[in-house]
Amino acid sequence: MTRLAGSSKLLRAMNESAALAHLLDPGMLTRSDLRKLTALSTPTISEVLRRLTDAGLVNVVGHNSGRPGPNAEIYAANPDAAYAAAVSVRDIGTSGTPSVTAALCDLTGSVRARFESRVDFLATQPADALVDVVARLRDEAGVPADRIRHVQLGVPGSYDARTETIRHVDVPGFGRTGLVPEIAAALGTHIGVDNDVNLAAVAERRRGTGRDADGFALLWIGQDGLGLAIDIAGSLIRGARGGAGEIGYMPLYSPESSQRKLDLQDLFGGAAILELAADNGITGDTPADVVRAAASAAAPSSEFLTALADRIAVGLAAVTAVLDPYLVVLAGPIAQAGGDTLLTAVTAAARRTAPLESSIAVTTIDDDAVLLGALDAGLTAVREALITAIRDS
Repeated sequence: MTRLAGSSKLLRAMNESAALAHLLDPGMLTRSDLRKLTALSTPTISEVLRRLTDAGLVNVVGHNSGRPGPNAEIYAANPDAAYAAAVSVRDIGTSGTPSVTAALCDLTGSVRARFESRVDFLATQPADALVDVVARLRDEAGVPADRIRHVQLGVPGSYDARTETIRHVDVPGFGRTGLVPEIAAALGTHIGVDNDVNLAAVAERRRGTGRDADGFALLWIGQDGLGLAIDIAGSLIRGARGGAGEIGYMPLYSPESSQRKLDLQDLFGGAAILELAADNGITGDTPADVVRAAASAAAPSSEFLTALADRIAVGLAAVTAVLDPYLVVLAGPIAQAGGDTLLTAVTAAARRTAPLESSIAVTTIDDDAVLLGALDAGLTAVREALITAIRDS
């Protein structure tokens, strides 16, 4: 008898989680819609919707009067049932950009608050700074603290999930052992940490050029750093210690460089782009500024763009030779600034450099891809946690 009751409870939880999953995705569904999607009986769907509504996870949002008989109630996930916060921490270097960007979205993915600010991490402990950032998001959105179920952190470094340690990071304080558990305790909620370029690939997969690709490699050309994300059918390859894709450290050999180790960062990182621009008489405050000026439709600078494209092609050759991806997406502030003009130059340079056949595209995301990816990852975590909680209840 106990076994039968347990089986009934499990079946009920599975039905509820299936219905909630459908309402979270397209939303705005009637009982009839859910019955068709879940293959459950009408009485079962009615009971599932009652329980989800009583739990505050689902609301009646309207009535369908376009058919004979009583108006059908239209259901959707309650946007205020839970929230996800995203925080992107940057190594600002020469870019002059804000060191923190943050956003908060509700259960439907609607952004309720967003801002960017400068934080002096030499004078402020990371945990304290992030608590303040999340508190500001909460205050601006008017959201209770216990409704923020997940905070997704994007960092300019690799994250070793086994040791909960951020590696290869230049932002003061973020490489300290024990920091991530300290941040989670200070925030009082679940926290996720990932490399910023991986999160940009999450956004590219959901919102950009990689949406319909079986897999892709995303080459991030930032104002300061370089990075690579590897998407295989929607799953990211992070490596044993989270360091997969730290392509900026890839060493280069040259007889002239015997006195100093050179790597890809020295070839087309932010400082190298500024130096190359100066050699070609192009001025600008940041690497993105000079690339934007060089790629302008009014007077594109072919010599600078050709030289920069040749350098980028060296990194692309390494990526395509090892991974053979169907698609390589150029992303980051430099790719956004160069647009199709830079893409044309890089495509030509890649063909000259190696006889490899990967398609090359430039990102179609013109917003902060890291922050958007962090929001997407955080929202996914919140939704999965809600569904899991129903199944385990």
